Amino acid sequence: MAEMEELTSGASGRIIPLFKNIRQRSSYDSLRRFLLFIQSIFFWFLLVLPRNRLSQPSSSSSAASPAKRRRKEEDDTLRRRALAEGFSMVVDETDDGASRCQWTTSLFYGVRRNALFVRSWFPATGELKGIIVILHGLNEHSGRYSDFARQLNSSSFGVYAMDWIGHGGSDGLHGYVPSLDHVVADTGAFLEKIKLENPEIPCFLFGHSTGGAVALKAASNPHIEQLLEGIILTSPALRVKPAHPIVGAVAPFFSMVVPKYQFKGANKKGIPVSRDPAALLAKYSDPLVYTGPIRVRTGHELLRISSHLLRNLNFVTIPFFVLHGTADKVTDPLASQDLFNEAASQFKDIKLYDGFLHDLLFEPEREEVGKDIIDWMEKRLSAGNLENVNSHW
Repeated sequence: MAEMEELTSGASGRIIPLFKNIRQRSSYDSLRRFLLFIQSIFFWFLLVLPRNRLSQPSSSSSAASPAKRRRKEEDDTLRRRALAEGFSMVVDETDDGASRCQWTTSLFYGVRRNALFVRSWFPATGELKGIIVILHGLNEHSGRYSDFARQLNSSSFGVYAMDWIGHGGSDGLHGYVPSLDHVVADTGAFLEKIKLENPEIPCFLFGHSTGGAVALKAASNPHIEQLLEGIILTSPALRVKPAHPIVGAVAPFFSMVVPKYQFKGANKKGIPVSRDPAALLAKYSDPLVYTGPIRVRTGHELLRISSHLLRNLNFVTIPFFVLHGTADKVTDPLASQDLFNEAASQFKDIKLYDGFLHDLLFEPEREEVGKDIIDWMEKRLSAGNLENVNSHW
């Protein structure tokens, strides 16, 4: 099999082009050359920074500039929140005009008191089999999963979905994630709230791409694991590497110095994530989907959580179902296979879809993928406390 191009999950390679012209060397022949290279990158970066960042502003302008930036971010958040409120929740109706589901939007305050935008969809009638909490992928938002929520409702599952910080209708600069550990902590706090309100209802956690990495790390906390019947991961970001080793070396430094900086010279076209042209058009014309160049801190956080998870696959004990397309060019399906092989979980399943791309729930066969997820949750619920129930679909 040809080696896959190494890409950043959900960022469509936007972190890579800054360094793509650096030739791969078999070894660094001396520490001196390495340090000179780092120094040249640093000075180049200073040259491309806006001039007003390099100059020393007066005390009055220095005080005004951060306030102006905060106001701009707040205005952007309010605009996105209004768009999120107006996003279609896809409410089906019966023949007599009655709604098939009850839907709401609300705000949840995370561990750092950031307002996070939340959606929920619940069947209008009938007893719930369970609740599933959806974590979207990098750069997208929870509203994109409304069709999947409808499919879950039709099988008697209630649905919650939360926008991360900097995404959808939540607080923060669009596309900026100061720490994925904050997203992990917010996910844990949100799950605790849901279980407190629904103590007798089984709960599952679903994560796509980088959201899958967040779900897996959250479930590594024993307390959070106890709240869940299992997790479902589609195209999880488990093996994410830059195109050149030096990117990983300098990313922590630039992440501290200019965390919100965007690589404006990067490729903005992106990589196909679905074989459905209509789904691609809908995604990249959605104003709540971030399509700008990846921000430095966000890219570094993605590399960091991926590296952490790869080192700890054998410590995974929660029941899980991982799904991946074999033609995915954003995240690595072989990493999902490694998760299945190495995890210590007693109840685990994997399904690889031949020829499918990254966004499995937006492929032409999305209904089939959704049914596979529902079937797995029902299997998990019926299995109860049975152990050693592993299968390879």
